[in-house]
Amino acid sequence: MIRGTFWLALAVGLVACDASFSTPPTPTELGQSVAFGIWTPGPNDTCSPATHDASSLVASDGKRYPTWHPPIDPATGCSFGHEHGRDPRGSDLYQAVGPIPFAFANEQLVIWDPANQRHEDHVGHKVEWANDVPLHFESDAATSLFDIRCDVLAKLHQGTHSRDAFTNNLHELVYHVRCTDGTEMHLTLIAAIGDPGQFIRSCDGTAVSAGTATPANSPNGGGQRRIPDRACVDQSILRPVGQSSNFGVLHESWETSVSIRTVAGRGLAHINPYFQVRLPSRYFDAATAPAVGRPMDVCYEVTPSGERAQGGACAQATANGTITGMTYDDARSPFNGADRFVDVNENQITNAAGPKVWFTDPFGLRARPDSFPGSVRQYIARIDNSRGGLGTSGPTLHRNYGGSSVSVHPPN
Repeated sequence: MIRGTFWLALAVGLVACDASFSTPPTPTELGQSVAFGIWTPGPNDTCSPATHDASSLVASDGKRYPTWHPPIDPATGCSFGHEHGRDPRGSDLYQAVGPIPFAFANEQLVIWDPANQRHEDHVGHKVEWANDVPLHFESDAATSLFDIRCDVLAKLHQGTHSRDAFTNNLHELVYHVRCTDGTEMHLTLIAAIGDPGQFIRSCDGTAVSAGTATPANSPNGGGQRRIPDRACVDQSILRPVGQSSNFGVLHESWETSVSIRTVAGRGLAHINPYFQVRLPSRYFDAATAPAVGRPMDVCYEVTPSGERAQGGACAQATANGTITGMTYDDARSPFNGADRFVDVNENQITNAAGPKVWFTDPFGLRARPDSFPGSVRQYIARIDNSRGGLGTSGPTLHRNYGGSSVSVHPPN
């Protein structure tokens, strides 16, 4: 686990491997971030808040933040009940960027726009990484000719247990990439994913209005949040006897489209990783309060005409109906949001004139060479890798972080 005070290169975009930088001294701890200390154990969790809060660090702003920890505390063997994805210490980028402070960009928004703050829960921070992954071009010939490989380390806040993402399109994204062609970015920002107040229905692509976003001035963003709703459940899971349910509709795809831009609007970098989740613990149901339906409850539902969940994840969870009364937050439930994919996709830089270090607002915009209140420091290599418009994409990273051995359950 990560314990104690640590100067965080990640939060300010400093790359220790760049010879033009030297590591600053460890900052004096000035207080706690809003994100620190907000987790409390539920009835199925055995770790204390103090054990949980030991996984923390002091970032460049002098505040203490939570960071990655395993679902089971290695020192005591207690269970936190949630997971944050893959241990970032195995990434080849970890030595350069260090541990990730959760909600650093959200904390800077408090300074940048104090009247419109955006705070996210603890359990939704999810880390994924891979070393030496190949990039793919639009043609096999180009892929063979360039043979570009990258190290990728990403963290998105992707909560799939509550109603938050039904309306709220602002979610913190940390993205690090370093490739053999000189491509390198170390970004921390609040990504606007799709439009506020609505999401895209996963089973048919319809836009669904879900309420008012927080903050109320949330900007429209590129990409989209594809999330299942009750219509998907009725259409594909509750089926007549003799027909199989399609649990594939219980799938979320958060498709980002993020640009780092100057004050004048000039693009410096663009990324569009997709973050997908199979079998989340929620779907949108406007007929309930607070509009959250539970797939686990659907496993026991029977319509007046006799339609019900047939086979698949429900049969697995209930042992073909022999296990009754399982709640949505039971660790045995497969609907836990722990089966995830990351599509690396495009990593474009148009920053040949430099500089390498830019300061942006918390959304990655208004970039300029000097810092300002509420700014976040970003690192972008001094290159142009657009290759005349020849597009690239990366592989899909897939892992399941659930299972009874780690006691992961919603909220996760």
